[in-house]
Amino acid sequence: MGIINYGTFIVSAIVLNLIPGSDTIFILSKSTLGSKRQGIISVLGISSGILAHTFLAALGLSAILATSTLVFNSIKWLGATYLIYLGITTFLRKEALTTERTELTVNDWQIYKQGLLTNLLNPKVALFFLSLLPQYVDTQSQAGSLPFFILGITFVCTSTIWSLGIAYGSSFFVGLFKKNERTKKMTNKIAGCIYIGLGLNLLRATAKTS
Repeated sequence: MGIINYGTFIVSAIVLNLIPGSDTIFILSKSTLGSKRQGIISVLGISSGILAHTFLAALGLSAILATSTLVFNSIKWLGATYLIYLGITTFLRKEALTTERTELTVNDWQIYKQGLLTNLLNPKVALFFLSLLPQYVDTQSQAGSLPFFILGITFVCTSTIWSLGIAYGSSFFVGLFKKNERTKKMTNKIAGCIYIGLGLNLLRATAKTS
């Protein structure tokens, strides 16, 4: 299907889902300040945003691959480098990743729309997809946009499952994130190391296939 190292991608997707960020805080706020129902609706909104990014990335990247393998390989190198940069900045970040707050809304549609727009309008999410997906696509494949869609939908599935787990087990996660500042800031170090490690591994793999 034009995919390389699909198993590695699934593992990477799961590990990246575990990193707390704005989506995690949004879901937690709706689940704890509102209700489990609102938490689930927020998950649906965020997952819809990820799905939209998947379609946009799949169409754009497949078009680039069909036009120029050189440009596509350049994107792979830049993407892996971006992940390393993201890791370094996250590692050096002073404030905790889990300090963001969102306003509570009471309308289901408002919650869904807020989750959708929070994800869809986040340029970091778009950059993340443009960085990650090309690394697992065979440049010699004639499958077109199919591998990008499969990878993107796989990421949506792992993200949705994890997010629903947060919505259902929010009391546990809220307790986890209410620990002292030193403990919370350790998530920056862990997340940074994960991004850097993933980026270096992708650079190595890209060098082999280029």
